[in-house]
Amino acid sequence: MAALSLISPIPSSASLPPIYSLYHFKGTLQSNKTSSTSISGGFRSSWNLRIDSKAEKMQLGLMVSRNGGGGELDDMDEGQIENIGDQDEDDEEWTQAHASSSSSSSSPERWDVLGLGQAMVDFSGVVDDAFLEKLDLEKGTRKLINHEERGRVLQAMDGCSYKAAAGGSLSNTLVALARLGCPSITDRPLNVAMAGSIAGDPLGSFYRTKLRRANVNFLSAPIMDGTTGTVIVLTTPDAQRTMLAYQGTSSVVNYDSCLASLISKTNVFVVEGYLFELPDTIRTITKACEEAHRNGALVAVTASDVSCIERHYDDFWDIVGNYADIIFANSDEARAFCHFSAEESPISATRYLSHFVPFVSVTDGINGSYIGAKGEAIYIPPSPCVPVDTCGAGDAYASGILYGILRGVTDLKGMGELAATIAATVVGQQGTRLRVQDAVELARSHDFRLNSVGTDVGS
Repeated sequence: MAALSLISPIPSSASLPPIYSLYHFKGTLQSNKTSSTSISGGFRSSWNLRIDSKAEKMQLGLMVSRNGGGGELDDMDEGQIENIGDQDEDDEEWTQAHASSSSSSSSPERWDVLGLGQAMVDFSGVVDDAFLEKLDLEKGTRKLINHEERGRVLQAMDGCSYKAAAGGSLSNTLVALARLGCPSITDRPLNVAMAGSIAGDPLGSFYRTKLRRANVNFLSAPIMDGTTGTVIVLTTPDAQRTMLAYQGTSSVVNYDSCLASLISKTNVFVVEGYLFELPDTIRTITKACEEAHRNGALVAVTASDVSCIERHYDDFWDIVGNYADIIFANSDEARAFCHFSAEESPISATRYLSHFVPFVSVTDGINGSYIGAKGEAIYIPPSPCVPVDTCGAGDAYASGILYGILRGVTDLKGMGELAATIAATVVGQQGTRLRVQDAVELARSHDFRLNSVGTDVGS
């Protein structure tokens, strides 16, 4: 089948050339980049512990309100943190079913995906609008807070049921990807890892352990003299999220020989957009992306947040324009990248971005999504569901795209439909992670369809 032309529209049945290896796909993407493109002048984006007991919430809120998030929390071990509420049965099921294969793949020759992002423990709960008004919080925004503010908010959540989780946008994607690629579906499971910064404290141990139980290896050594970052996620009944981030050690992500070695053994390197908010990470991101390209890896960038793009617009474009092979964004983030007004359609933003980035993925909520390449875009209709919690929908969608690329899917429409189905599955449940059984059923159904129908549609 001939490669898609830069100047020809992409039909709805479009396919990529057969992907015999990631390096073939890498060459396909790179050959689609317009060599004359100049990037200048601004054209450069849950393991849950349930905490239902009033006494437990009061205790935890008081503990994390101490200086640096320390105090009594530093005196607790990981086992005590685990006992604050109910154990996550889904993770236990995964751990027992795949313990042997997980241990054997702990140090593979190559990582299928390595993500670089903020490692933060999430405290998530459902609140009403009055709660936000009482704390003078603007609904639907993301705000950086200090440790005293974090403690006050957690204490104010007394009476609410909330959960602690090894969270973060990137980790949601990586966990879903690892579960889609679990050994019960295929002879070779996907090797998935994450790098970032956690402290040598109980929350840091909690984070690492919970990811490991989900078959995601957290590979960075802990910072012994620090405090693991946290994010408080407040969801109102209209499904809008207000996020309060205390960065802690997650604000320090250094490029060193260890990270360079990991990247050199990686097929797809994913950079989380929230890292652009941190003052000293642009150098780390740049060096990491250079190392990825030097070793033939695909580079993917997640947009993460509109306000983050607006504050660090030039930095984003320095990376996206010069290194990114894949970009993940929602419609608002895509428009922010393009400096488009809110009236511009997401398909226009998708097409525009695809002149600079070979593979563009743009989600538009209940309206569907788009995949862009070579100045054109394919529309992906939404997968039907009854929405329960939209938190993590974009993260889940990204896992489907990555899964399709890693499994050699050549049908762009089919890849997008799989991603949309995964996102709808997460939206239809409480919580941000794709459940083990759902992942197994989705991956098996998808693989069956590929084997039955084939992928060379339009060849």
